Amino acid sequence: MQLDLSLDTACYRIGAPSRFGPVLAFVMWAVTLPVQAQERPYFITYNQEMEEPGNFEVALNPVYGTQRDAPSFLAGSAEFEYGVKAWWTTELYLAGQTTRHDSTLFTGYRWENRFRPLGREHRVNPVLYVEFESLNGADKTLLEVVGHDGEADHASPNEEARAEHKNEIETKLILSSNVNGWNLSGNLIAEKNLSNEPWELGYALGVSRPLAQAARGAPCSLCPENFTAGFEIYGGLSTIHDAGFTDTSHYAAAVLAWDLPSGLTLRVSPTVGLNHNSHRFLLRFGMSYEIPGLGHRLGQLLRGGRR
Repeated sequence: MQLDLSLDTACYRIGAPSRFGPVLAFVMWAVTLPVQAQERPYFITYNQEMEEPGNFEVALNPVYGTQRDAPSFLAGSAEFEYGVKAWWTTELYLAGQTTRHDSTLFTGYRWENRFRPLGREHRVNPVLYVEFESLNGADKTLLEVVGHDGEADHASPNEEARAEHKNEIETKLILSSNVNGWNLSGNLIAEKNLSNEPWELGYALGVSRPLAQAARGAPCSLCPENFTAGFEIYGGLSTIHDAGFTDTSHYAAAVLAWDLPSGLTLRVSPTVGLNHNSHRFLLRFGMSYEIPGLGHRLGQLLRGGRR
């Protein structure tokens, strides 16, 4: 795979400060290695799958959204996931957005960690999730919906919204099961701005299944087993003081993932808002690469450089 992309141009287009240039350069080098995709089909809901130790995954996940009283937007995140241990996966997100008739800007970063306390497969597999977020008010990636989050939160002009800075802690209890080829997953979300604001609550539920379970002997692109289809629903549950559905927003989404023999995974998810607080329509896309044994490769590279 060859990439013909100027690093300076890439930094400018996402509005990222120059200090992220080395990160982008590393990604451009990394995706030229042999890859193997391994990605959950959902965009919002997490299941029990963890990154294999030493493996590194690069993903891009843009979302297009419409708004009733403001211009449409295209937001997205670049994601870098690494398997530290069999029970520990860590991930860095860099986020940005562009709004029609407005501007393009970098909106912040997230650092996620997932921990799986039970090593073997069980009927129900729990995973604990902790994330630190440093974002400004112009962020529109909509990677979760909590509290009273709604469409109106994204209506302010970028210049005004970016002045608000938020440092937040997000936690999730992830419960997931694989039953007869089906995956059933549920997430309970609690998020707190590092201020005097209360904990905000949310949820995400997902179900998915490969179109076929038996793999063919020869590789092919359009075999049914390469496709996973599913459905997810997610939304806010107000705050810890008044948990419920009052003045919250909720979404329903179809999901489809396609694993190509080349190692590329493509995903798409048309999403509709379920009430007047929600965006009427969101369209999510995703593509990802998994690079097996990158930790070992980097170790060899560094050792070779010291000779």
